[in-house]
Amino acid sequence: MQDLLNDILEEVKPLVGQGNVASYIPELAKVNPNQFGIAICDTQGNVTKAGDATTGFSIQSISKVFNLVLAYIYYGNSLWERVGCEPSGLPFNSLVQLEYENGIPRNPFINAGALVVSDMVHSRLISPHVALRDLIRKLSGNPYVLSDVDVAESEFEYRARNAAMSYLMKAFGNFHNDVEEVLHTYFMNCALRMSCVDLARATQFLANRGFCTITKSDVLTGDQTRQMNALLATSGLYDEAGSFAFKVGLPGKSGVGGGIIAVVPGRFSICVWSPALNKMGNSLAGVAALESLTRHIKWSVY
Repeated sequence: MQDLLNDILEEVKPLVGQGNVASYIPELAKVNPNQFGIAICDTQGNVTKAGDATTGFSIQSISKVFNLVLAYIYYGNSLWERVGCEPSGLPFNSLVQLEYENGIPRNPFINAGALVVSDMVHSRLISPHVALRDLIRKLSGNPYVLSDVDVAESEFEYRARNAAMSYLMKAFGNFHNDVEEVLHTYFMNCALRMSCVDLARATQFLANRGFCTITKSDVLTGDQTRQMNALLATSGLYDEAGSFAFKVGLPGKSGVGGGIIAVVPGRFSICVWSPALNKMGNSLAGVAALESLTRHIKWSVY
């Protein structure tokens, strides 16, 4: 596996730095685009890594996976009464479908859906961000995971579009808590800083039918894990989900910080990171690395 990751690193080096960092979040615009890391965690908890795999970065929308875990814990399948499980086919921050579909977001991985999930978790917990941070610390085995407050404040300053989604859903009765409070929590979650190694370990349960080797406990049931992986396959990369399925063929979730997590069910979880993004807002070198990986191992879920 180490030789494979080293080969992938050499293969994608010419792509590293191509594309653009997420400049609409001022703090992310400062990140050096010429970085690349990859890490794999197998179902026994063994980690293999290459490149900048221990460098921390802003996980952004990858946090939506863990927030959905919290919603599963507190709501079970009733959470699907407030958010759908269909691909959107639109950019991650689109408001278009909310108006036509009575404030019910298409899935929990677009921003509107993640905001509803955050609202649901907010209704059950006094400190929802602390709960999410502590969950991630346990799953990753890293007790030092923290949010970058500068990134969170930068995002909150430019919150208008996310606030518009939240208030629109509130008008339809699908948002119950104070919008500004939920947005603060949402951005603190997005601003969590982790490495490829951290994320590969924290998502290993998705490759292991919900069982986390690190905590030696079930995170989700087998059925919930199957549902999560299905959503990741159809909606995890927004309006590039179809292309990602075609090229890579794995459940995955991206973030505008340049990270992508992916799952080979029954075998291992993966995290790649390179900050420069393609036109769809996903890591350009990261997508190429995952395409190379599945080509080398000759495996996909399809």
